[in-house]
Amino acid sequence: MRTLSFVIGTGRSGSTALSRILNSHPDVLSLNEFMASVGDAAFPEGKVTGAEFWQALFRPAPHFERMIRSGVPLPEFLYTRRPGRYASETTGIPALSLMVLPHLSDDPDGLLDELGAAVAPWPERTAAEHHEALFDLLCARFGRTAVVERSGYSTGRAPVLRAAFPQARFVHMFREGPDCALSMSRHTGYRAISLLREIKARAGVEDLADLTEAHVRALPEDLAPLLGDRFEAALVRDRHIPLRTFGSLWSELVTEGAEFLNRLPADQRATLAYEDLLDAPREELTRLAAFVGVAPLPQWLDGACALLDPSRRGSARTLTDAEFDELRESCAEGTRVLAGHRGR
Repeated sequence: MRTLSFVIGTGRSGSTALSRILNSHPDVLSLNEFMASVGDAAFPEGKVTGAEFWQALFRPAPHFERMIRSGVPLPEFLYTRRPGRYASETTGIPALSLMVLPHLSDDPDGLLDELGAAVAPWPERTAAEHHEALFDLLCARFGRTAVVERSGYSTGRAPVLRAAFPQARFVHMFREGPDCALSMSRHTGYRAISLLREIKARAGVEDLADLTEAHVRALPEDLAPLLGDRFEAALVRDRHIPLRTFGSLWSELVTEGAEFLNRLPADQRATLAYEDLLDAPREELTRLAAFVGVAPLPQWLDGACALLDPSRRGSARTLTDAEFDELRESCAEGTRVLAGHRGR
C-alpha cells in the first residue's frame, strides 16, 4: 500500500539535501517543493474537473515569476539552470516545472506533457482526490511505493495538508536557530519574505491581496516596487534587514511546526533535527525510512552520507559576539520550544 508523508519546516535546515537523499531511494517518490510550487491554487473548494486541476498545477506561480524576471531567482529553481521550452519572459514557467519535475526527470518538459495528457481527462472530484490520483500516477510511472513531499517554509501549510490528507504522516525538520536564521538572512527568498511581511505589517493587513492603492502609496519607495511585475534586484539583495528579524521568523516557524505536530497521533508524527542527521546519519535515516514506509537499504545509506555537508554546522559562530548574542536572543522562544520537542 502506498504511503504519503510530508516533511514540514522552516527551510534552510538541510531539507533540500534531504529531498536529494530521499530521491536516491528506489522506493521513494520525492516531491521536491511540490506544495511550495502549486500553493493554495491547487486546493480549491468543492469538486473540479481534471482539466481545472491540471491548470492549477500548470499555471506559473506569480511570485516566483516576479523573482526570476527581477534577476533574483531562488537557488532552488532547478528549471532555470537547464532551460527548456518555457521561460518567464515569454510563456512563464509552469508551476510543476520549476522545482518538482526536474528533480524527478532529466526531461521535465516531456514529463510535463505526459502528465498533462493523463490528468486533463480525469473526472470531476475534490482536489485531495485529484492529488491522490496524481501521486498514484507518479508512483506507477517511476516504480515507487512511498510519496514524500518536502517544501521549505511550510509549517503554515501543514493544517491544510492534514485536512486534505488525514492519513498522511508528518515529519517536522528543524535546525539550530542561529545557524538557520543566518542562512535565511543570506537567501533571496527569505529576504523577500521578510520584506513582504514588513509590507503587510505596515499596511495592517493579513494578506497581500487585501492591499489597497492607498496602502501601496503609503509604503516607502524601497518597498512598494516589490509588489510590481518587476523590481530592482538590489531592493532584495542590498536592503538592510536586521539579523534579529530572521531569528524571530525562525522562532515563529519552529513554534508553529511543533504545535502542529503535537496535535497529531503518535504514529503520524516524527521529528528530524539537522544536527542529529549530521551526527548520526545512518541511525536517523534508518528511523526516517521506517516512518515513511521503506527499507533502510545499505547502498542507499552509503550514498546518503555523501550528500550531507557537515561544514554548514555552526555557521553563526562566524558572527561577532554582539551579533551572535542578538541573534540567539531573537531565537530564544523557538529554542525553548524545541528543547521539549526533539525525538517525538
